[in-house]
Amino acid sequence: MILRTNSHIDPEKLSECQLAIGYYFNNTIVLERALTHTSCKLENNFSNERLEFLGDAILGMVISDYLYKALPECSEGELTKIKSVVVSQTTLAKVSMEAHLKDFLSVGRGLNDRNFLPKSLLANVFEAVVAAIYLDGGLEPAYNFTVKYLKKEVDIVCKDQHEKNYKSILQQYSQKEYGVTPSYRILQQIGPDHGKSFEVSVLIKGIEYGRGWGKSKKEAEQSAAKETLKIIVPDVIHENDNKPCI
Repeated sequence: MILRTNSHIDPEKLSECQLAIGYYFNNTIVLERALTHTSCKLENNFSNERLEFLGDAILGMVISDYLYKALPECSEGELTKIKSVVVSQTTLAKVSMEAHLKDFLSVGRGLNDRNFLPKSLLANVFEAVVAAIYLDGGLEPAYNFTVKYLKKEVDIVCKDQHEKNYKSILQQYSQKEYGVTPSYRILQQIGPDHGKSFEVSVLIKGIEYGRGWGKSKKEAEQSAAKETLKIIVPDVIHENDNKPCI
């Protein structure tokens, strides 16, 4: 439940929160502050606004460090793109939900429906908790907490970029070597309207190369592009299959 009070959060709720996030505070006051939204701010300015500010900076540093070490083959531009998604409001709101932080928030009466909390609020409380852990235990536990919840999101972004890149690789290669842009032709589509599958082939200068299947035209085109790359530049596709991101 979401607490709507003008007093500190129930100690039992603080204990439940620590169990949920997997970190136990030496000083629970800093956790209480992190979980107190400005909509129920106390007279002594007891809210998580300042912690959000600090947490945003810590998150950026942690994710930058993690990406730099985990993805040695990625360029600065690629790392920046991945980071921008991972630390976005949408992603932070998602992992905040996974950490069940909304169950322990202290909010004002205008925010009494926990099923419709703004993404910004959910993202901010995650940042505030990161900062609270940092202040209470130092960088190491803050780092571990951040990576615990965001590593999966990094993997998702890398996989997504990798899968979306075969068409781009093929286009660049074809334009350089053949002076043309590949085209894609739908060979067949099967299944009901709500669950169609498509078979697509790649044409370069009128010659058909790889074919691929997918649950959407785009997915089939990516598969066909990958198969074409296997045919015309197998070394390139082998290299990229072994890279964590492109």
